[in-house]
Amino acid sequence: MSTVAEILRHKGYQVSTVDPHAPISMVAEMLSERRIGAVLVMDAAEQMLGIVSERDIVRSLAANGARTLEMTAGQLMTRAVQVAHPATTVDQAMQTMTAGRFRHLPVVDHDTLIGLISIGDVVKARIMHQDTVVESLTAYVSGSV
Repeated sequence: MSTVAEILRHKGYQVSTVDPHAPISMVAEMLSERRIGAVLVMDAAEQMLGIVSERDIVRSLAANGARTLEMTAGQLMTRAVQVAHPATTVDQAMQTMTAGRFRHLPVVDHDTLIGLISIGDVVKARIMHQDTVVESLTAYVSGSV
């Protein structure tokens, strides 16, 4: 089974981050411009403090209205962020995301942030793996192997 490291090799290692003092209006603009669903909130020492997703912003808009846009990333972020490691399997990542009901999972290697995967990345990896299995089985059954 494939791993999170393989997803990152295919997808890339770029992660969008913001300072905890960044206004949510700026975070929303960044999400829209970059066509991404979440940003990590990092301090000056490059330590991960939390994550702000589209869902966090929408939930806050429903609860707080336009005041949300005046809030900061540090005020709105989810602090208890679960992480994956390069050796985490795609199935394990999917189970973690499904159980936690979140769509983004930072990838950490030896306490260093190396990437961020989404549920879309995980589903794509599973589909690619299943396609490979089907092709192998088809070749085996048809005698081409």
